[in-house]
Amino acid sequence: MNSLSKSLLPLAALWLAACSFHPDPEQAQSKDEAYDRETAGGRYALRQDKPPGVAPNLDHVKDAVPRYEPYTRQGNKNYNVWGQDYEVWQEVENYQDEGMASWYGAKFHGYHTSNGEVYDMYTMTAAHKNLPLPSFVRVTNKENGKQVVVRVNDRGPFHDDRVLDVSYAAAYKLGMLNTGTAPVKIELIKVAPNGKETRLAKTTEGKHIQLLATRSADKAKELAARLSKEYGFPARVERQSEWYRLQMGPIPANKTENTLTRLIAEGYAQAYFLN
Repeated sequence: MNSLSKSLLPLAALWLAACSFHPDPEQAQSKDEAYDRETAGGRYALRQDKPPGVAPNLDHVKDAVPRYEPYTRQGNKNYNVWGQDYEVWQEVENYQDEGMASWYGAKFHGYHTSNGEVYDMYTMTAAHKNLPLPSFVRVTNKENGKQVVVRVNDRGPFHDDRVLDVSYAAAYKLGMLNTGTAPVKIELIKVAPNGKETRLAKTTEGKHIQLLATRSADKAKELAARLSKEYGFPARVERQSEWYRLQMGPIPANKTENTLTRLIAEGYAQAYFLN
């Protein structure tokens, strides 16, 4: 074999390999779907969230100051995210809840929030799936007792097991940056239009009801959306291993027994109070 033939062999092998490669359309589609889901259809430059490059000292950052604000035109209509319907509570006077909170940072910094403002991870804000925008809530980290007041101006977190997304600054104040998540208590702070009357959500915390557990995420989410509209109380899906648990609440103390009785009568025989 002459030297020319020897030099052409590697090129021929590469050409044959290239001709024999056929990308899997389903695999390519799944990658596109993952990219769309992680970047909101290309809206965000980053696929994964992260803290700022240099962690600043945020001890000087003050809590949000509750005040009366008219609800914004943007971000206050019922909406759908990745096939899941979410209801915006139009008239909410008293609200308390407990669950897991997470935080969001550099991926969203500088982008518009759901009510049209610009997200600044160094201010005391938060995202909630249902509260009208803007709202003010007191957040307590149940692991260390630290508290902050934040202004809710965004939607999320869109995870079944989380009730609130706080800004990087709020997470710093709550002592949850390293863990990423923390069990929290949320209390709505309501301010009257005259700006003088500030009311904290009732201290008598409502109860939560678990309706069922299923291995079908779609079934649980569909029921949560329907029951929330039907009963007027928040409904969410908690994932534990391969099981999806449908829960409703908080439900005011004067409506808990009637609500449980009604649910059982409508076929949710296994419904019971969680707290």
